[in-house]
Amino acid sequence: MKPRESELARGLAASAEIVVKEFASGDAVRWDAFVERCADATFFHRSGWRQVIESVFRHQTHYLYAERAGEIVGILPLAHVTTLLFGSSLASLPFCTYGGAAVIDPEARGALHRRARELAASLAVSHLELRYREVTEPDWPRQDLYVAFRKDLLADVDDKMTPLPFKRRNKVRKAEKFGLTSIIDESIDRFFALFADNAHQHGTPTLPKRYFMQLKETFGEDCEIITVLDTQGRGASTIMAFYFRDEVMSYYAGETRAARDLAANDFKYWALMRRAHERGCRVFDFGRSKRGTGSFEFKRTWGFEPTPLHYEYYLLKGNAIPQHNPMNPKYRALIACWQRLPLPVANVLGPWIVRGLG
Repeated sequence: MKPRESELARGLAASAEIVVKEFASGDAVRWDAFVERCADATFFHRSGWRQVIESVFRHQTHYLYAERAGEIVGILPLAHVTTLLFGSSLASLPFCTYGGAAVIDPEARGALHRRARELAASLAVSHLELRYREVTEPDWPRQDLYVAFRKDLLADVDDKMTPLPFKRRNKVRKAEKFGLTSIIDESIDRFFALFADNAHQHGTPTLPKRYFMQLKETFGEDCEIITVLDTQGRGASTIMAFYFRDEVMSYYAGETRAARDLAANDFKYWALMRRAHERGCRVFDFGRSKRGTGSFEFKRTWGFEPTPLHYEYYLLKGNAIPQHNPMNPKYRALIACWQRLPLPVANVLGPWIVRGLG
């Protein structure tokens, strides 16, 4: 194509209308190619989450994408979460830290938000929730309970532990003196046992084991488990991490009650940093935490500073953002009761409850 013809073609494409469509069979390759090249996109925008959410939690998904002149210029993954306990909502995305629209064309976000509002109304949900790292709808109610912890992974990640704050470095050395080691773990069984026990300790309903199996199956080597073992080869602490482009995100974790005394958790995160460095990652994402929690303070002691997450709500029923989280005072008695349940009972009941708490 001649230069003048090329300029004309680009001009015509730019003037074409944006059309919003819903994901159909055969769209996964185009969708994921867009995710790879879009700066707004995250690991949670990958099309594989659609299969995970539908097959494990039985929530209907509505994956929207915006086209201009036949090219994808924006995407918005949504899931219709409906449960007897917590009602009905439309979210991007449940069980994911980040979500919302990822776009390369500023007009695409507005078009996708309009379609999402129309969809929310047609589904008669109580609210639409979009999980952003930046404010996109200043006039919408916003939940600022959660923060993210992200930091560049320093080039000098080595056995000297140079980048670690003094206190954390001493903890890792303490773990080494106890003889702890770390492995890339292929065992979902070992991971789930530690994760479920830890959730029970905190009075939180656990996610189903098949959810983690599905994550491993869907995302392959981009979903990896690191487990810390004691001198008898028993699991002391574990973490499931996600890899995306040049980033690693620590996501689901669990540990034994003895892990703190063994400094196993510090050893685990240091092992993950070293593994991420080996894989060529540039950014370490410590995941989200709620303000005022032990997890929040722990991550700060690693030298990470909190960045607010902006969960934006379009309310269709009521005038207040729902507070289905452990910080809500009305759940304190339920949390205490849950902690007293036998673990096998909690593991059976937990998945039924937690599917509405993503």
